[in-house]
Parts: sequence; structure tokens; C-alpha cells
Amino acid sequence: MSQFNNNLDTLRAEIAAAAARMIAEDGADYATAKRKAAKQLLGNTKVRGEYMPDNAQIEDEVRAYNELFFGDTQPARLLHLRKLALRLMSDLQAFSPYLTGAVLNGTAGEHSDIHLQLFPESAKDVEIFLINKNMDFEVSETAHFKGRGEPVETVSFMWHNEGVHLALYETDDLRGALKLPSDGKMARASIEAVRQLIAESEGT
Repeated sequence: MSQFNNNLDTLRAEIAAAAARMIAEDGADYATAKRKAAKQLLGNTKVRGEYMPDNAQIEDEVRAYNELFFGDTQPARLLHLRKLALRLMSDLQAFSPYLTGAVLNGTAGEHSDIHLQLFPESAKDVEIFLINKNMDFEVSETAHFKGRGEPVETVSFMWHNEGVHLALYETDDLRGALKLPSDGKMARASIEAVRQLIAESEGT
């Protein structure tokens, strides 16, 4: 049984490492990278859930990959994206913006976009705000952070040559969003928290 577990752990680690490379090098999303990595290693064999690494394991691998191959450029890139995110969050302050994704967790690289979660009174208010700013945006859907229920409207646009995605939640979702996950990692950050991250990076 222990041999089986060892093989399972090894396979998970190999899939996580391959997925991390795709995320860091090509900007692939986690789900796509995981699927492609599994196919790369196992061919068309149907892969059961227990063989797949979770996102936390892949995130650790992305972090390690960045340190190994992009250690001279990634920290500056991350700081640049966090500063841009802070500026945008300040503009969107009326809609309770929170930073999430790679720019928050520190794994953002060359191909990473800025992901914000907003909790407005109405999604239309955000769209009207962007229209008044002459922003050309596209509307799509994103899975709810709770992992169930209806997907949420997401508006995407280019801002200062960076991709931005605003997931528009309902105000009632904010209470659940602020609960600390079981793993203790911050899933989203307020304006003040992002400001603090930037200050820590700059040693101020």
C-alpha cells in the first residue's frame, strides 16, 4: 500500500511540476495546465481525481519555478502588477474591490492578468462606470468562488497594457468572501491589504 501511495505522490508531483511550467511560461490557467500536464505524462489515459494535484500544490510549484527561472525579473513584474491593481482598486473603491489570483498570491509572471472581485449594489453600476470612463470591455462568466450555484458576470478589458478581469458578485456574497479559508491563506485582499503587500515588497 505504501508503494502505491509513493507512486501516487510522485505522479501528482510530476503533474504539478509540468502544469506549473505551463502556467509560468505560457500563462495557462490552472485547470487547463493540469489537464494538459496529465495528458503529457499519461497520454489519453483517463485520470482519476486522486491522481491530480490540487491548486495549492501547483501554486507551490509555480512559486518554485519562478524563483528558479525568473528570479531576476518576476519580483519586479509582480510589484508592477500589484501597484496597477491598487490604482484600479482605488478607482473602483465604491464597488468594494478585492484582489485575488496570482497577483495576490505572489506567483504572477509575464503572462498574468489582474483579477479583482467586486461586490456592487448592481453589476450594471460597474458597467456604467466603465462606459463613462470610455473603457472597451467584454462580458463573460466566472465560476462562483463558493464552487457552486450560478456563475458570476465578469467584465474584462485592457488597462495600461495589462489584462483585467472584474468578477461582479452580489453584496451579500461579501460576508462569505471575508471568511479565512481552512488553509489559512488569504484568498482575497482589500485595498489596505494590497497597500501593505506593496510596502513589504519595497521594504518601507
